[in-house]
Amino acid sequence: MIRMLLVGYCYSIRSERRLCQEVEINLAYRWFCRLGLEDAVPDHSTFSVNRHGWFRDSDVLRSVFETVVHRCIAVGLVSGEGFAVDASVIEADASRFVRVKGTEIDWTDEQQAQRPVREYLEALDGGHSAINPRHKPKALSLTNPSAAWTTRGRNKVMFGYSLNYLIDMENAVIIDVQATPTRISREVEATETMIDRTSRTFDLKPRRIAGDVAYGTGKMLGWLREQQIEPHIPVWDKARRDDGTFSRGDFSLDQDSNVYVCPNGKTLKTTGKVHDGKTLLYRSSKHDCDPCPLKINCCPRAPSRKIPRDINEAARDHARSLKGSEAYNQSARDRKKIERLFGEAKGILAMTRLRLRGLSGARDEFLLTATVQNLKRLIKHASRSPPRPMMA
Repeated sequence: MIRMLLVGYCYSIRSERRLCQEVEINLAYRWFCRLGLEDAVPDHSTFSVNRHGWFRDSDVLRSVFETVVHRCIAVGLVSGEGFAVDASVIEADASRFVRVKGTEIDWTDEQQAQRPVREYLEALDGGHSAINPRHKPKALSLTNPSAAWTTRGRNKVMFGYSLNYLIDMENAVIIDVQATPTRISREVEATETMIDRTSRTFDLKPRRIAGDVAYGTGKMLGWLREQQIEPHIPVWDKARRDDGTFSRGDFSLDQDSNVYVCPNGKTLKTTGKVHDGKTLLYRSSKHDCDPCPLKINCCPRAPSRKIPRDINEAARDHARSLKGSEAYNQSARDRKKIERLFGEAKGILAMTRLRLRGLSGARDEFLLTATVQNLKRLIKHASRSPPRPMMA
């Protein structure tokens, strides 16, 4: 049945009923699925039974995916030097026209008996909200509550899941895949999960990683610095002001004294208290600001100036220092390979809308899609003709 699913995802046969009909009459499909001419093809209903049973209990789909990655490593398709990470939005199996506002829902017994709802409620009870524990969603699907309400997909608004890929940039082999609701915070968290899992499973740890600005948060860059991974990632920076007043870049940091120095030579000090778990605030003295001739350009509407500094600002500064280097520019070019993988998944493998519901359903579909994409690269490598021997 797993081989049949691979055939279906390879040839965009999304209906399991139609897949069984195709395998019934196609000799090549039968050969790949190890079915003889007289062997019975599994009934389409058995896929659902096994998917909710031993497929997920044994995590067999991830095992198949990792086996293919091991094969790619064995034949030299993976260098392990540079990785790239990105996410693409896939529409969930949930109508965007049928939704409720907020999360306070009185679920009926009939609704709670549905697997996607049960998974969502179990995650909430365990303190692991599928969407985002810090911000309540604007809308919720009653049939697929783990899907996030988003404006990032192919429709103006829809429910969606994010297909997160971690690839080796040498030959665009997918090293890991993760399903998350479409939230940038969840996508960034998935990066840490995928890198940790790759290290445990394949003993691979990249020297550098490429990504877009969504991954350039202080927390992410600080974690990459701890892992000794070079971040070829633009820094997410909103410190520059556009109202004509001084930005943080106009203030210089005296690291020895741990103070900021303003353009007029006055100091801004911090108490050392961390706000929101990530920010230090440096404040000037009102007595320094009141007579200052530059106050109109610094803090015209406040009695004194304050400068926020991320606790991971050193990691952010390191990421900024890498921008423009030859290695950084090469990673920026190679990172586009991950976009082509998303284009292949959507345009060729028809991964534009999920058929299965819930986060576990999205994970199953994404694992099968990534497995097929890696198999295509493995087959292409195996089909290359060996070089001809030189004539004596």
